Amino acid sequence: MNKENLFTKTGIPSKKAKTNYFTGKIAAKDISAKIKPSTEKIYHVTFKGGARTKLHFHDAGQTLIVTKGKGSLVMYKKIGTGTKTFRIKQTKKMNLNKGDCVHIPANKLHTHGSINKNEDFAHIAINSFPRKNAEPKTIWFESDFKSKVTEKLP
Repeated sequence: MNKENLFTKTGIPSKKAKTNYFTGKIAAKDISAKIKPSTEKIYHVTFKGGARTKLHFHDAGQTLIVTKGKGSLVMYKKIGTGTKTFRIKQTKKMNLNKGDCVHIPANKLHTHGSINKNEDFAHIAINSFPRKNAEPKTIWFESDFKSKVTEKLP
């Protein structure tokens, strides 16, 4: 970023999120597109009342900083050797509130989002690059959030 733009306030562009990666409506702002960091991708994501991510993992760590509302983070363990269909077991669930910060290690299956149908939940998501100049990847799955993954999403 050049010095002339350092203190200029401008809007952050919206990122078109793939709707099949969420259980409800979300809005995403691509902070990275504005500030162009070289070691992570940064998004501000708002989950409309009750919306959440589908089951997924990142090839590098992810940090969430809650900016609004009440939500949850649920961690899962993969059972079996399948890559497109397999069994899962919930290993941890934590409530998230405004001001909370949590780090999710690389390759850990999880889901996060709103827990209240009458209130939006929002967080800043920081997705680390797995290595220098390698964009972070997220692997998404269709699941019942209880015991099974039925397909890997494109």
